[in-house]
Amino acid sequence: MEEFVVETLLSGDGGAQIQGAIELSKLGSKQRQKLADRGVVPPLISMLHSQDYGATEASLFALLALAFGSERNKIQIVKGGAIPAMLNLLRSRSLVELTATALLVLSSCAANKLPIASSGAIETLIAIISGETAPDPPQVAVSPQTELDAVSTLLNLSTAPRIASLIVASGGVPALLDLIVASGSPRSPEAAEKAMAALENAVAASASSGRAVREVARHGGAIRALVEAVEEGSPECREHAVAVLLAVVRSCREEHREAVLREGAVPGLLQLSVDGTGWAKEMAQHLLLLLRDDCSADCGGGRAKQQQQKKKTKKRELVEQVMEEIDAEGASLRLVEEMVAKLKLDR
Repeated sequence: MEEFVVETLLSGDGGAQIQGAIELSKLGSKQRQKLADRGVVPPLISMLHSQDYGATEASLFALLALAFGSERNKIQIVKGGAIPAMLNLLRSRSLVELTATALLVLSSCAANKLPIASSGAIETLIAIISGETAPDPPQVAVSPQTELDAVSTLLNLSTAPRIASLIVASGGVPALLDLIVASGSPRSPEAAEKAMAALENAVAASASSGRAVREVARHGGAIRALVEAVEEGSPECREHAVAVLLAVVRSCREEHREAVLREGAVPGLLQLSVDGTGWAKEMAQHLLLLLRDDCSADCGGGRAKQQQQKKKTKKRELVEQVMEEIDAEGASLRLVEEMVAKLKLDR
């Protein structure tokens, strides 16, 4: 069968190449590696440019089969020029789901990240998660799986700081925030979590310019969504969310602290400071320290303002009580839960 696959793919005959690509996809990993070494990758990439739907589909399946479990094959496929062809398929909305999956698999290889980003993939991926459609054909809906694969590819690329900066410069932060804020809709919660992780990388990479932080701070619903993620997200999602909130408050404490407090961030941060991951605990405690003395601001005269000041003072005392426990010996989860319940009732 290996000889058949090699002969048909190298033959240049369209129908034979399709059959060879189909048979390649059925072979085991060791056999596929031998075929890659025998030069089947270039003809498969050439098939990506075919006007024949069947040829393009067969080549994508074959390239995916070669890429799975082989970093060497992933590198060979990218070096062979597959990315521009795949991006053309995504832009024309042809075989989108299969192409997005292939791009995700190839982006998992560290050596491929920069070549993929340099090929214009970032702009195309942002367009997909933004729900933008190509003019021809018009109004082609992006499936949840394609959206998930696109944001997962962005996340893979964003682990390289240089590429994360490119994502910010290309307008990726608003697109990621839109996905995060809309996580309560039918859109994939898993995609929102991937977007949160990519957002943290983008914020960290653009720390010197502060562009990503500014975009987070002024995006409607972003702070609320981050606070909700701290309260209700998975352990990893809570860690990403608190990192972004901490970066926002650090960037301009006086300007952004009130916005974070207004969304009721303190109870979730207190809980996270005890039961979060090690890094999340540290960031939550740091953020609480930046937020804790806001309640002591002078509110002026008047009965209503005096009552508001008393309420804030009481809340500050509760926060400081837990913080002292955390600072001294580590608060128990039960104590934090009691304080969180009191804070929520006192909102």
